[in-house]
This record gives sequence, C-alpha cells and structure tokens, in this order.
Amino acid sequence: MQLRLTLQYDGTAYHGWQVQPEQATVQAVVETALATALRQRVRVLAAGRTDAGVHALGQVVAVPVDSVPDDLGRLRHSLNALLPADVVVTHVEPADDAFDPRRHASSRLYEYRIWNAPAPSPFWRRYAWHVARALDVGAMDDAAGHLIGRRDLESFRGSDPEPVRSTVRDVLESRVQAHGPLLVYRIEATAFLKHTVRNVVGTLVEVGRGVRSAGSIPALLAARDRRQAAATAPARGLTLMAVRYGRRASTC
Repeated sequence: MQLRLTLQYDGTAYHGWQVQPEQATVQAVVETALATALRQRVRVLAAGRTDAGVHALGQVVAVPVDSVPDDLGRLRHSLNALLPADVVVTHVEPADDAFDPRRHASSRLYEYRIWNAPAPSPFWRRYAWHVARALDVGAMDDAAGHLIGRRDLESFRGSDPEPVRSTVRDVLESRVQAHGPLLVYRIEATAFLKHTVRNVVGTLVEVGRGVRSAGSIPALLAARDRRQAAATAPARGLTLMAVRYGRRASTC
C-alpha cells in the first residue's frame, strides 16, 4: 500500500531533496514527520531530486505504508504540524502499489525567475536571481523557443553528470515572459538532465545581454559541448512547479 503526497517547500535552508549525512534535506524532514504521524519508519520516493536551494510547488512523493489511514485530511494536518514552516503537504491520497512518481511521470514543469532591475528586491531575494543590467526579453524568448521539440541537451548538462542512457529529451514548452521587472522562464519536458534548466537560463541571460544571439542556440545544441554554454544560474531562482502524469494534469 502507498500514499501519494504533494509537497511545497522553500529550498533555501536545505541541501537539496535527497537524504545526505549530516546535512539538512527536505527528504529527511519529511520522513521524520511521517515516522511520527504513521508510527512506522518509511523511506519515500520523490518525482524529482531537487538541488540545494531549489524550491517546489508541486513535488510528488510516494510513501509505502502498512495501512492507509481512514482520515487522510487529519494525516495532512498532523504532518504540517510536525514539519518545519518551510515544508508543507498540500495533498494526501491513496496510490496504487505500483505507483512510481519518478518513472511514471509524463513531464515536469519548472519555472526560473530573474529580478531584472538596477536594485535588488527584498521580497524576491530568495526566489529570483538578481540581474541588474537590462535584458532583451524578446531575444531571450526567441532563443528559448529553439529548445522546443526533441532535443539533445548534452550542451546543457551539469559538469558532474549522472550516468544516463540518453541525453535526448522532449521539450514541450520553453518561453520567457516579463511581468514588470520579474522575468519568468517556463520550461516543461519529459525529463531533465542535472542542472539543465539553470544552464539554459545562464545561456538565455547571455542572449539578453547581447553576448550571444538568439539564433545561436541550434548550433549550441548540435555541438553537444557543455563548455560552449554559459555558467550555471543560481539555484534560488528555480522552482519545480508541477509533475504531470498521463496527459497534462493540473498543477498541484
């Protein structure tokens, strides 16, 4: 038997999702709260292992249980009372025994935020990258559009890559929009390589600064060379917005 949890968290204080020795992680605090509420030790499985400092509004987690509690609303309330204030359970529901939140996900949606103004924002400092120099949002959006489709993302892979069978992914959405000084890069794909979104954002900022052209992205993809992309953008601007199963499900 399993439960399916949907989580929101501010990743600022955590060394990522995954349990690590002598480090504060989101998985560790979630498992500690579950052990108390369910009165059994559990090891949960998440849809995505977010990095240190990365946030989530729609992380999905599978929890193996001895039995499904009768009152899931009460369980959610108990978990939120036990969890620190920067981690919240928004939904609890039964799940099939075979449910694997990572393997069964059809896509993942991320957003990256940039505060593009001469002065930083005290309100967005934990959730956006402050870039003081004015950026060409139209050029950034044009560049982002070149990622849509079946793409080899090797050039945007992390410098310490995990072993994968293929670096090709289906990118369903990739666009940049401005909401005043707040720029939002939105990308949805079947799956991501380590640091892909942050490496893409670093490159889009170079396009916005005029360092490279929007039309250079196809050649960068074809090169399959991480050294040709820009530096990795800071983790604080990245948020896992939703994990989708089957057709485009609603965000959590």
